[in-house]
Amino acid sequence: MIFLPSHYGHLIRILHSQTDQTITNALAAMELTSSQGHIMGYLAHCVQAPCSRDIEEAFHLSHPTVSGLLSRLEKKGFIEFRPDKTDRRCKRIYILPKGAACNETMRKTIDDSEARIVAGFSPEEKTQFILFLNRAIRNLETCPGKHQQKEEKAND
Repeated sequence: MIFLPSHYGHLIRILHSQTDQTITNALAAMELTSSQGHIMGYLAHCVQAPCSRDIEEAFHLSHPTVSGLLSRLEKKGFIEFRPDKTDRRCKRIYILPKGAACNETMRKTIDDSEARIVAGFSPEEKTQFILFLNRAIRNLETCPGKHQQKEEKAND
């Protein structure tokens, strides 16, 4: 099915929905959603254990959304919170062994999904695609309300 490019947001939403569902399906056995998997991937790549504010900024999500995601990850045994050694008000987020196990699944799923997205693209088209996506993101960063995203579903 080919869509007319007059509604870019609709096309981007379809692409996001398809990639999101692919990741959710891959993580279903661990009872994780795509959103939770992305948080786990972020945590795995941090040099220093982050706090929730770092996740809010990295994902452009509100505090209540991040708190809910982290709370569910903690209840499922994927992460734990520990007080920062220098700032007791800050709780750092650490991956537990159960959480580390999901990162290989996330990496493989994302690699496979991204390869399918650009299947048939030349190397130049892949570079151009990334440049266009980054430019579109920058264009919207100047829009009012850029951090006012819809909250995650309560079951994430």
